[in-house]
Amino acid sequence: MKIANCKLIVGLVCFQLVLSITTPAQDEARAAWQATKFDITVSNPGVERALTARAVVTLRNVGRGPGTTLSLRINPKAEIKSVTIGSANATYQSRPETRGNAQRLTINLPSSIPANELVTATVDYRLPVAENTGIASLSPIGSQFLPQSMWYPMANNAFAVRGADYAPVRLTVNGGNAISSGVDKSAGGNSVFEQSLNAQPFFVTGSWDRVDGGAAAKGISAFVPKGATPEEQKQAEALIALTSDARAFFATMFGSTPDVPLRLVSVTRGGGFDDGGTILLGEGSFRRKKIDAMTAMSIAEAVARLWLGGDTPVRGEGHGVIREGLARFLAIVFIEKQFGAEAAESERARQRVAYAAIAKRDAPVSRTTPLDPTYFNSVANKGAIVWRLVDHLLGRDNFVAAMRSVLASGKTDAEGFSLDRFRAALVERGSNSFKAVLNQELDQVTDMDLMAGLPQQQGGQWIAALRNLGTMEAVVSVAGVTNSGQQVTAQTTIAPHDFGQAVFKTTAPIVRVEIDPEKFYPQLDYANDVAPKAPEVAESLGEATRLYGAQEFAKSESLARQLLTASQNLQDAHIILGRALLAQNKNDEAEKEFKQLLSERLPTPAALAWASIGLGEIALRRGQAADASRNFTDAIRADAEYAATLNARAERIRAEGATAPSDEAAKAFINKLDAAIRTGKQAEIVPLIMPGELSKFAQQIVGTQPEAWQTRVLRTEALDANRIAVDVALNSRQLGVDHSGTAVFILARVNGSFKLNAIELFEVR
Repeated sequence: MKIANCKLIVGLVCFQLVLSITTPAQDEARAAWQATKFDITVSNPGVERALTARAVVTLRNVGRGPGTTLSLRINPKAEIKSVTIGSANATYQSRPETRGNAQRLTINLPSSIPANELVTATVDYRLPVAENTGIASLSPIGSQFLPQSMWYPMANNAFAVRGADYAPVRLTVNGGNAISSGVDKSAGGNSVFEQSLNAQPFFVTGSWDRVDGGAAAKGISAFVPKGATPEEQKQAEALIALTSDARAFFATMFGSTPDVPLRLVSVTRGGGFDDGGTILLGEGSFRRKKIDAMTAMSIAEAVARLWLGGDTPVRGEGHGVIREGLARFLAIVFIEKQFGAEAAESERARQRVAYAAIAKRDAPVSRTTPLDPTYFNSVANKGAIVWRLVDHLLGRDNFVAAMRSVLASGKTDAEGFSLDRFRAALVERGSNSFKAVLNQELDQVTDMDLMAGLPQQQGGQWIAALRNLGTMEAVVSVAGVTNSGQQVTAQTTIAPHDFGQAVFKTTAPIVRVEIDPEKFYPQLDYANDVAPKAPEVAESLGEATRLYGAQEFAKSESLARQLLTASQNLQDAHIILGRALLAQNKNDEAEKEFKQLLSERLPTPAALAWASIGLGEIALRRGQAADASRNFTDAIRADAEYAATLNARAERIRAEGATAPSDEAAKAFINKLDAAIRTGKQAEIVPLIMPGELSKFAQQIVGTQPEAWQTRVLRTEALDANRIAVDVALNSRQLGVDHSGTAVFILARVNGSFKLNAIELFEVR
């Protein structure tokens, strides 16, 4: 009896623990805080190696119980100067919080705050920044602080189960040429932004040329590096037009457009971040010869989030599959309308390849959090696949109607656009079986694997065996290809953990079968969807690349052609094929592949870079040095990947030879830097390096004073009005070992003098 009672007690305790974990904050008999407004003032960023700020945060008690304490999270290195609640000084405790590596301030409230009431906390603090990163940097030529750095106090950070705090923001940056989101109300040398949408505080400072959209793109601006070329200005106009088209597209889908300026900002760090209508783009987005797939997706997703998270907040468990996954699905819907079905399918193919890499160790998307290593891959890529499946099963009109209803109802209440609310709206327009689909795809790990067998003739028709290894039935089409290339389709349903078959009513021999050719269902393995089995994309691309590196060019070409037989629009396969052909001196065939890549309506940055490199090499072989140099420059400006940039820089120097441009002031600085490095003295080296940059490089030089260090300038290139890239050949001796190779130094002007700001490439061995 005692044992039974113990089991009962343990069971009740476990049940209560489960309830405490799964019950929403609004249903708990305790306080829970949610930000309703941020008002932050920053003092002169970049003047010293620390950010000084005052943050006024207004919060609502969204729990059911009164609150006597308030917890805020901030960067663990932040030095708290004072905390007030209302106008009264408050006592607080600071302790580290392991979840998300934050500092938690537990503030004692002067009086109990009832449910649904507001409280205002003011925090004065200083945040030292020892080394600049993409999320927190302080520099004389440009600073930036993104929410991921936790640079301001928040009740809920990105690691909270129900999501980070998003609320209207007023941001003042004193003495800085800053850009943030919202309406620009700057005056008197201070940057002031008022954001009425639900957003997070962030800012970047720097020096830009502004390009404004015309009448059709009113309220959209691009900020390109100071001294931008006419080509960069033209590209900025093209990106503004794309942003305008995305805004009009989603306005048609969702209704009235949120009244907020849209900004496309060129940055050297943090590209890909967006919030509240401001989109940070890598410099390559403005330097490429045409709009690329990565930039188009970044813009489309950011514009979708004006409604989805901006105008209506996204909150609750599973918020990532809404904010990231639904936004990505909708972005591809826009891409299909703007650039065609092939461009959209290319994006979906990249999603599948990315998701397949983590599918077998993924968590359910409704319960995964940023603490999980698969989070962003899962909620963004699987999330987009799931919403496409739901859209397919329910129908576009019903799907959009469900979104619009939740956007409207969640605009003003604490729940916002939650996953639970959206699911309920979808089920209302679907059926019980549709509810089961949502439960499986959102609340369970992926276990579906659809398999197709070789087609067999039976009588006057052809039959292909099918198999479903998942726990949910699959309603799919099955595509067959006859020996004459004709496509035929069959529809079938395969029960969970069961076999099925596709019947093709034709006497023509079926030579190829593919189950779920549209790839609606998330799967563990897409490679066995086709019979005879086609090359698996990720593995085959890797093998083709390995064969190329091993100089087995004919085998690399053959494998690339096999991949293109199965996926004719696979740009990565065209890249490898073109390079393999070029290595075999099949110049005309290679040129055709490279030109096809450049003619893609929406090429990847890698496609632009490698195609330009290939055309440059062909031009060199034909003795056209000027054309070769231009193509190699295009490849560098594509800013695609390390290998492509390294290759293009080396080949451009070879093409230009003695005619390569060289800036005398930059050469003089490099000589000065060489002399300082040879001393091995920190006092000589550090003043020549931009504050906050290259600290490990400086430490290594000081720690192992080189016996020799000689840099020869090969070429220089102005990046903008304040920065210059310097290609160098470097020879050194350290600890008795000789080293040589090439590098690319980025110099920046500060008060009329150069400083070493970055080392972009360093191939010294």
